[in-house]
Parts: sequence; structure tokens; C-alpha cells
Amino acid sequence: MPHLLVAGGAGYIGSHTLRALRKAGHTAVVVDDLRSGRESAVEGTPLVRCDVGDRAGIDRLLASYGPFDGVLHFAAFIQVGESVADPLAYYRNNVLAAANLVERALHHGVRAFVLSSTAAVYGHPQVQPIQETTPLAPINPYGASKAMVERILADVEVAHGLRWAALRYFNACGADPGGGLGECHEPETHLIPVALEAAAGLRPTLKLFGTDYPTPDGTCVRDYVHVTDLASAHVAAIEGLLGGGPGGAFNLGSGAGLSNRDVIEGIGRVVGLPVPIEDAPRRPGDPAVLVADASRFRQAYGWQPCHSDLETILGTAWEWLRLWRSL
Repeated sequence: MPHLLVAGGAGYIGSHTLRALRKAGHTAVVVDDLRSGRESAVEGTPLVRCDVGDRAGIDRLLASYGPFDGVLHFAAFIQVGESVADPLAYYRNNVLAAANLVERALHHGVRAFVLSSTAAVYGHPQVQPIQETTPLAPINPYGASKAMVERILADVEVAHGLRWAALRYFNACGADPGGGLGECHEPETHLIPVALEAAAGLRPTLKLFGTDYPTPDGTCVRDYVHVTDLASAHVAAIEGLLGGGPGGAFNLGSGAGLSNRDVIEGIGRVVGLPVPIEDAPRRPGDPAVLVADASRFRQAYGWQPCHSDLETILGTAWEWLRLWRSL
């Protein structure tokens, strides 16, 4: 079985993917600086505390724990607003550090690289659902940083043969149904955990950013994909690349659009608690609708999102919040 390096494996999506890799029989090592990850989330997998931009540190890791067949890279800053306020931090951490990881991995004989990417590379697409052929037009440094790393990987494949896949997530959400893992960003900015915290009384209200969008109920529409489904996609991608399967960029989403009000009403049904709402102006740069066409990945790797119905998403997220916050 392939031996894998999981960069950012102590974070939200990285830790869920790490659990899925272990269940599939793979051996792995995690590299994470623990700025936002949790050591407990790696569940006993060897963990090296190091910034992926640390050239000497990554060299030592690859030499000491390798040889590695593949790398899965989750270690990045992810907040859009923060990227606008501090773009250099995002280009340094998301681009320069990633380039270092790619370079050192290639030097040490790694054959395949899977990048955690984002729908933010598309900006304000005019056609929905979004296909991978949609032009890249990021409108913030976060999306631009991910598009830059995708380009780096494409160029490195041409020059050196490194197989790669960029998995462009839409709205990652939920928690592992098996328990023990979930979303715990500090600060939390994503709709579902923030709405659940408001329902639980952990924050006074949920700010509903924009109620006048050109959508059926006036609120943003997004494609929510369960983190367990994302984890299974990463397992399929790294196995596929190492086995000669197709690479490049792939969308990952459920293919269904849910509005902010759909999510809030769903919490009332699933959790049985109302969500206190405070209407707020639109946030700059928020597209009205983002829905994925994930047919390319489904056809290439037989992937199906099995947990991405709203009830499962909200139920697992609520159970995780109750555990994490001791409710």
C-alpha cells in the first residue's frame, strides 16, 4: 500500500481524510504546525510539527519517514476576508510554502500530489452549475493563491512528471458520523457551525449577510458537501494518480444548491431549535450562487457523495458541536 504524507492532517478536512486513509489500509505521516490543527485529531498517526515552508524541516521529514509515494496537501490559510486584509500572508503561506513542499517532495521521489483547492478560483461565474472548464477569475487573494498552486503543479508535471490533482471544494461541512472529529475553527466563520452555535446560545445571533440576492428567497445559494464525502474523494484521487488514473482539476460538490434560509430552516427541523437571525448587508465579493458540476470526478473515479443530504450534514455537525462544546 502507498505510504503517504498528509500536510495539514491535524485540521478539519485533513483529519477526516487521514481517518479515511487509515481505514483504506494506507500508512501515513502528518506534518502540521498546529496553528489551527489539533494534535488529538491525528489519532495516533505519527505527527511532525513543522511549517511546510521550512525547507530544511521538510527535507528532514521526507528523509527520516520516507520514502513517500504521495502527498496530500491541506495546510493553508482559508479565510477570504483575512486574505483581503493581509494578502502577503496568504501568498507566503499558501503559495510559497506549497511550492517548497512540491519541490522537496519531487526531490525525494514522490510520484503523486493532491492539492486541497477551492471553488474560490472561479470568482463570480456566469453559468451554473460550474464546470472545470469555467475560466478561473478569483476575486480575492485566497482564491488567487490556490489558482497559483494549481498552475505550479501543472507546470511541474510537464517538466518533471509529477502526477497531480487539485480538488476544488465547494462548501465543506458536517462531521464524521463515527464521532470524534469535526469542524472547530477559531474564529468560526462558516454558516452551518455559526448557525448551530447561535441555536445553542453560544453566540447571540447569526448574521445573515445579504437578503436581496437574485435568488428565490434573497439569500446566497451554495453547494454543501459533507466532509466525509470529501475525505473519500481524496483517497480515490491519491490511489488513482498512483495507479495511472487521470489528474488535473476536479470540482467536488453535491450538485444541489441550498440557500442560507434553507440551511436555517433545516436546523429547526433536525435540531429542533430556532436560529436567532440578524439581517446584515451583503459581504463584498460573495457571489449569489455557487453550485458544482462534479461529473468529471464521478466519471473518472466512481465517486458519489453519500452523506451530503442536509439532514445528515446538520445531524453530524450538531452531534460534533455538542461533544466539542460539552452541551
